[in-house]
Amino acid sequence: MKVPLIKAVDSYRACVATSTTKDDRRKNLLNASGTVREAGQRLRRAMSETSLHNLEEKDFSIPGIDTENFYKWVYGNGMSTVDGKKIRGQLMTAPPNERCPLCRQGTVYQLDHFLPKTLFPALCVDPLNLVPVCERCNHIKGNKRPYQRENTFLHPYLDRISHERWLDARTAHEGETVRLEFLVTPPGTWDPTLIARVEHHFEDFELGPRYAITANRVIGDLAYRLNQQRLLGGAAMVRAYLQDEAVTCFANDANSVEGVTYATLAADDLYCQGPQVTSASATGPTPVGDPT
Repeated sequence: MKVPLIKAVDSYRACVATSTTKDDRRKNLLNASGTVREAGQRLRRAMSETSLHNLEEKDFSIPGIDTENFYKWVYGNGMSTVDGKKIRGQLMTAPPNERCPLCRQGTVYQLDHFLPKTLFPALCVDPLNLVPVCERCNHIKGNKRPYQRENTFLHPYLDRISHERWLDARTAHEGETVRLEFLVTPPGTWDPTLIARVEHHFEDFELGPRYAITANRVIGDLAYRLNQQRLLGGAAMVRAYLQDEAVTCFANDANSVEGVTYATLAADDLYCQGPQVTSASATGPTPVGDPT
């Protein structure tokens, strides 16, 4: 995903420009622009230094304005204005195919505050702190904030790891049923902190079981076609077909869940030989090994 081009202070001013003048609310909010600008600069420095875990919440409050009222006025009301809706629309349409960047499965439905607005109110309409996500990921993340480098979630705008293959899976057979267990196999070039962050992200967002559900559907859809291929050309034809499908998927996404599914099945002799493997288990597996 591309980094939003909207400046933090421009987003803020757009969201407070039409606030009520009652009790000098608009005046007080506009006077807080400098604090919001400094908060945005502090956020960007921390992101460039991978030190979000060191940010202190007291540095992101607005002097003289109650925190809850502030983010309700600025984010709750401000994003509902004409200019606020334009900003929200730009952010919501950023992910390709409206796919949630945190799980790569769900459909974008809400904006998540990467650093919670209840703890970092000065960032409540900072575009770099607003990530379009699916409802499930937003619910899972909640008000969590990082307290260590290793438990900092991946940031879709800044953590560019999609060009490297890090997602893998292995098969587990139960009679004529096969299921996939997804796990993280980090490239050798990754440093320990990045590995820990990806594993933390994978585990907290329950990506192993979620990806297994996708694999279940793929396996179910394959059953008839592969049984026919086994009759015509045996395991070799099945394996060639699966490998070709994997290559096609990986051409668009190095960590395609479908691609990993095809590649893992192609490497499994028992699955390719059959004769009557027809579906995956209904319940996704718990990640094992080195899950993220």
